[in-house]
Amino acid sequence: QVQLVESGGGLVQAGGSLRLSCTASGRTFRNYAMGWFRQALGKEREFVAAISWTGGSTYYADSVKGRFTVSRDNAKNTVYLEMTNLKPEDTAVYYCTADPTSVRTVAPRYWGQGTQVTVSS
Repeated sequence: QVQLVESGGGLVQAGGSLRLSCTASGRTFRNYAMGWFRQALGKEREFVAAISWTGGSTYYADSVKGRFTVSRDNAKNTVYLEMTNLKPEDTAVYYCTADPTSVRTVAPRYWGQGTQVTVSS
């Protein structure tokens, strides 16, 4: 079992930046590929970004490519999502995920509780 706790969400103006953090506990962090998903009100949950076990490979949704950066610190059991040039359409609950076997799975095994990001225009 892996427990994931997100932090860093909040309210920001369009064009601003936020950094989300997700700290994992319960199992060896480096054994898990990590990811971020988001769900806006009334919409389906969607993939945002993912990072491989060592951090050597990263993947992004087209909608965030060039604006968001995913990274991880295995010594701190933490994955980050640096979000810049935020847009109102980035408003959503952001979820941290972990999976032991796949970086780009649409159904990661473990999910955090989510953190709200609101971008005002």
